[in-house]
Amino acid sequence: MNEYNNMIARQRKWMFYLLALMVLGWGFTPYQTVFLGLLLGTTLSFFNLWVMQRKINRFGQAISEGEKVYGIGTFTRLASAAVAVVIAMRYDMYFHMIGVIFGLMTTYVVIMIDFFIFEVKTGKGK
Repeated sequence: MNEYNNMIARQRKWMFYLLALMVLGWGFTPYQTVFLGLLLGTTLSFFNLWVMQRKINRFGQAISEGEKVYGIGTFTRLASAAVAVVIAMRYDMYFHMIGVIFGLMTTYVVIMIDFFIFEVKTGKGK
């Protein structure tokens, strides 16, 4: 379980770094709508990561205690993605739609990169 908690901390740390880079991009580049779209999508993607990690933790506890198992928050993640798209469509002068879509996928990219880096560092990938 300690390894799982370390993984969660690493993923959240990388998401905060990406959010900070997007804020800097929004503030210091002429592509404000693109970076604002990325920021909106990545913020909701970070929320989705938090929900997914919390639900998976509860899922594991329920399995180990022999309790009834519920879903892992798929509907919540889909609903937040829909909210991001609706916001971007409503305020299209501020948010770039493609940026929002790419921002929503950021969590999954962070998870995959974290997995590959961890595998290379620990030597388990051989």
